[in-house]
Amino acid sequence: MVFSIKPQNLLTTILLLASGSSGLGQTGPQLNAIQSAVPFLTISPDARNSALGDAAVASPGDNNSQHWNSARYPFAESRGGLSYSYVPWQRSLINDIQLHYLSGYFKINDRHVISTSYRKFSLDGIVFTGSYGSPQGVYIPEEFALDLGYSRKFGNNFALGFVLRYIESDLTGGTRIGGSQVQAAKALAADLGFLYQNSDITIGEMKSRLGVGLNISNVGNKISYTETSEGAFLPGNLRIGTAFSLIFNENHSLTLMSDLNKLMVPTPPVYEVDSLGRTILGPNGNPIIAHGKDPNVSVMRGTFQSFWDAPGVLKDDGSRSRFREVMHEITWGMGLEYWFREMITLRIGYLQQHETKGNRKYISLGTGIRSKYLSLDVSYWIPKIDDNPMKKTFHITLAAQIDPLLDILK
Repeated sequence: MVFSIKPQNLLTTILLLASGSSGLGQTGPQLNAIQSAVPFLTISPDARNSALGDAAVASPGDNNSQHWNSARYPFAESRGGLSYSYVPWQRSLINDIQLHYLSGYFKINDRHVISTSYRKFSLDGIVFTGSYGSPQGVYIPEEFALDLGYSRKFGNNFALGFVLRYIESDLTGGTRIGGSQVQAAKALAADLGFLYQNSDITIGEMKSRLGVGLNISNVGNKISYTETSEGAFLPGNLRIGTAFSLIFNENHSLTLMSDLNKLMVPTPPVYEVDSLGRTILGPNGNPIIAHGKDPNVSVMRGTFQSFWDAPGVLKDDGSRSRFREVMHEITWGMGLEYWFREMITLRIGYLQQHETKGNRKYISLGTGIRSKYLSLDVSYWIPKIDDNPMKKTFHITLAAQIDPLLDILK
């Protein structure tokens, strides 16, 4: 499918499509969603973890741990693996947006693991139009990220993971917007993950496993599409969570997972306006901030500032609660995974984001089948809101373990 759009509206359109925000046209509390560049980096790429309400920072390691927490890799059962995931994105709006995700890892030994992943986010095609709707050319926007990771296990229960990421976003193919030449934006970012996992817990006669994880992702330089524009923040994110497994016997096991997420990106402030609703500019030509903090700061300052810079939720008495808005910026998810004989799995999850911060609220369902070396997983999202762009979203992941190849090479 090819659709038409004016060049000056393209950047906003891509941001909305990738983020999955359903706040457009919403009535009720004042919207103040956090915006960042390349939001495709935050899309859950694989079927297993997306079926669990995106609760995956502390779950047992799998082929797709790179996105969630690379410190999970040393606790994976296999010595290495490869996987491919396909996600048709925003199907209720446009049929031809896709996310493709390749990932893999290899255990050098019981302590050291190397990993990599590649993701590509693209639209089928865009016809750029002029002021009067005349076509000005067709271009296929593409964004991709390439990762390299290393993780290490310390003792029996603790692991660290580090990922270096190259990001490129080409939205216009050189189209001029507002007199400026738009170029492919590029950035470098890094992730740092921690995981504690204890498999020596028993409850009665049942074996149990506890995981506690933390991952800081997508922290890097600002990204810009023109030489003159102010760079935009990458979607830096803090994810913390737990996972608890009950292994009833050799046939049945159950794992409960929960995650909290907070974007480490400055919150848009509230600006001073005149009686006609027009933004008031200061002597330097910049808008005057009435509530909140200046978002045009360095990456380091903006990352830390994001935990207290919200302008605050407007209360009935006219005052503002900054703490309440910061709490609204935390997205939470939880999931339940059941395994039968380590062959067949059923998954269910739920994710909730506050209505003023993006309004993503959906139930996730999934299933999978696994042989000794191959697995196939699928997931499907059911939004609580009928017109949510997440409607009809599904994930498919095909994975393979490399143990047979390693055995042959011995």
